[in-house]
Amino acid sequence: MALDEGEGRGGPPPRTRNRLGHRRLGGFRYEGIVALAGLAFVWQIASLFVPHFLFPSVPEIGQRLFEIFTSWKSISDALATSARILAGLTGAFVLGTLLAMPMARSPAFERYAYPLLNFNQGIPALSWVVVAIIWFRGIEFRIFFIMVMTTLPAFTFQVLDAYRGMSKDLFEMTLAFRPSRFGLFRTLVWPTVLPGILTAWKVNLGNASRVVVVAELVGATGGVGYELLQQQQIFDMAGAVAWTLVLVIFVLVVQGFISLIERHALRYRAFAEHAL
Repeated sequence: MALDEGEGRGGPPPRTRNRLGHRRLGGFRYEGIVALAGLAFVWQIASLFVPHFLFPSVPEIGQRLFEIFTSWKSISDALATSARILAGLTGAFVLGTLLAMPMARSPAFERYAYPLLNFNQGIPALSWVVVAIIWFRGIEFRIFFIMVMTTLPAFTFQVLDAYRGMSKDLFEMTLAFRPSRFGLFRTLVWPTVLPGILTAWKVNLGNASRVVVVAELVGATGGVGYELLQQQQIFDMAGAVAWTLVLVIFVLVVQGFISLIERHALRYRAFAEHAL
């Protein structure tokens, strides 16, 4: 039987390479674009039959979006919201990691910390907004506090699960080589927990984008949430949708950046798939 091209050289058959490449390329570039174009088409059709203040036309939304990206004040508001999201996520990730490590190593500490984190998960973001307004005076620290408290449990649990997903047999085998602490972390711990960390960031990024809008609605004098409040007060649906799209674009850009890190840091997965 003749070998497929590349099979005799240790590479995957062309059919496998094409299937994997199509999944990465088609799932994002083609299917995603078609889905978004379909949504825009349905919205445009609805704008022809529904009052304008409820469903503005797609060209009008596009015009408002263009105005946002050509106004320095609007860009400043968008950058302020982006900075708040990233600062809050960074703080929650650092604190969550500092909590996850002793929880993984000490069952006694975990028995006390786990119920508190579960309790925290049940507190709505709006409740943290009210608490932050009562407790703190600075707007930026209020928003930072809200972001940290709403995303901390997810980061902690995800980092903890990633750490516990480490193979005990592989851990013991690595210890047989008597590596240094840094060597153990670099060769075993970090590659094990990194996929879970990247997934945690992608998941919490979407949650944080929703929370920051709530925080800015009631306690900020600038940002996407503040601008959405202004659009609501003048019943400007086109402006509200445009500012929402600004936040969506930010989330997609950051998720794309995280995906680039993931593809580079976890490129060994592609070789593993080819070997199967």
